[in-house]
Amino acid sequence: MYKIGDKIVYPMHGAGVIEDIEKMDIFDKVQTYYKVTIASEGMEILIPVDKADEVGLRDIPTHEDIQKMFKVLKQPQDKMTSNWSKRYQDNMDQMKTGDILDVARVTRNLMILDRKKGLSSGDKKMLMTAKNFLISELMVVENEDKHKADDAIEDAVKA
Repeated sequence: MYKIGDKIVYPMHGAGVIEDIEKMDIFDKVQTYYKVTIASEGMEILIPVDKADEVGLRDIPTHEDIQKMFKVLKQPQDKMTSNWSKRYQDNMDQMKTGDILDVARVTRNLMILDRKKGLSSGDKKMLMTAKNFLISELMVVENEDKHKADDAIEDAVKA
């Protein structure tokens, strides 16, 4: 069980800090929740403690994991299908893992695709979600501010 002040990652949302642990009575059932603030968006999320493993709540990555993430961002674009719905599903499957390297691949591939030919609205939303996920991890692990984290990702993909 996590405690107040722990830094965690919530897949599809990013890294954040457990601000509080609260008991709430919802539908005549008392449950304990983690109150988490997501770093990149300042958004508060309530996560049932007994569902933490099921939703993929995990510890933040290490500094070494962040370095691996930057290596992935600097690699060439993966071969992707031109079928938008298949590409979207492939990217969504990678995002759902919550793994920083999978999210880095999605971010890199969509950023490069955007530079080459632009993105559909669905791809743009996916890119924003993936990039914010990485930004939040950088903010929490490396104590970067949002702007510097965003610049670091942009610079890595340009390299």
